[in-house]
Amino acid sequence: MTPSPSRRLAFAAALIAVLVAGGCASIVGKASDRLAAQLGSAVTNSNDPATVRDGLPAYLLLIDGLVEGQVPGDKRNASLLFAAAELNGAYAGNFTGDDRERAKRLAAKALDYARRGTCAQDKALCAAIDKDVDTFTAAVAAAPKANINGHYALAAAWVGFLQANSEDWGAIADLPKVEALLGQVVATDPGHARGMPRVYLGVLNSLRPEALGGKPEVGRGHFEAAIAMSQGRNLYAKTLMAEYYARLLFDQELHDRLLSEVLAADPSEPGFTLTNVLAQERAKVLVASGKDYF
Repeated sequence: MTPSPSRRLAFAAALIAVLVAGGCASIVGKASDRLAAQLGSAVTNSNDPATVRDGLPAYLLLIDGLVEGQVPGDKRNASLLFAAAELNGAYAGNFTGDDRERAKRLAAKALDYARRGTCAQDKALCAAIDKDVDTFTAAVAAAPKANINGHYALAAAWVGFLQANSEDWGAIADLPKVEALLGQVVATDPGHARGMPRVYLGVLNSLRPEALGGKPEVGRGHFEAAIAMSQGRNLYAKTLMAEYYARLLFDQELHDRLLSEVLAADPSEPGFTLTNVLAQERAKVLVASGKDYF
């Protein structure tokens, strides 16, 4: 008989307690990292958003427990903190529905985890997070290239926080810092995360028309690069390109073509299945609203 989710969760918690009681801190750390990575993989490869929405909160609590069991500031904690940031950010951005306050809380939690991971990994970059843009940008440029995963994790959590607090101009003022992080990731590894940093940059550069300081053609370049890097399998890149770039330029032909391709595609793709299903759901909404938009 398959154990219930609550029994599986209790077993995992008990296993961790046994390891801690035995003083095996290094084993716990490695087990925590593996569990966090496996959870992340299970989430991204799920084709049923409702299952993820209903089941993930229990594992968010488990990840919280794993984080609390670590020694604060230990560099070895960084990967677990970044994984916790990713899972909380994914839930905040995709599964909180119309509950804006809950989305804000979870997005803030994700950003806090990402900041703590950054501080455990790189004290200099940590100290620059709340400084002015130029100081932060210089710290990003000087940061070890080996920390690219952490830079991307911080940028992704920050983007989610800004999305949840889009009406807060104080928060939006940090956009240049996010762009600096993403720019560093792309400069270090152009194909990182199969182009997802380029998707973020595509959106950020397509938020405003060129007359108001936007860079939509730069945004288009990032979107197209992301699509190419995933060999067209990152459907969210196409959906967001339609929503932000094509709508900004009132390019209905491009808008409709991209959404048509998204809806016609098989969403199953290792690492992208969940986001592809969500992209198709979003594409349906955009198709419907596009009739009035154009």
